[in-house]
Amino acid sequence: MEEVEVTYHAVEKDGVVTAIWEMKGRKHLRTIDPRSEEGRQILGSHTVEESGELANSQAAGQSGEQPAS
Repeated sequence: MEEVEVTYHAVEKDGVVTAIWEMKGRKHLRTIDPRSEEGRQILGSHTVEESGELANSQAAGQSGEQPAS
């Protein structure tokens, strides 16, 4: 049986990360507060995967730039 990787997904609203979801495959394990020490460590140590417009808006929010129109 293959081991399923644990991943983290940032939940964003209006350009602000409001929660971090810890996932194992498609199963939600827990929600982490991005303001907590663990949340800040996760946000500081992981990269954003580029996949469409949402990823572009997240990347723009992190760099301080506005998305291109």
